[in-house]
Amino acid sequence: MYYVYVLQSKKDKNIYIGYSTDLRKRFENHNKGVVKSTKSRVPFVLVYYEAYKNKKDATEREYFLKTHQQRDLLKERLKYSLEK
Repeated sequence: MYYVYVLQSKKDKNIYIGYSTDLRKRFENHNKGVVKSTKSRVPFVLVYYEAYKNKKDATEREYFLKTHQQRDLLKERLKYSLEK
């Protein structure tokens, strides 16, 4: 399975969108500071994920969610799950 996920930094409250085949390990790596793009924003909370059978579906969904308009819609959809 391929997972598209949304993390929220407890440090700055910003969200990060990514994808992985091993969601638990990837989440652990984000929180350990191993992931270059997020290491300055640890710790993280997993607030949302989607599962896909096909890598192409997952990568296209990740790219789509990272667009500015979709990121704002996602934040609205998750407004009660995200910390202010």
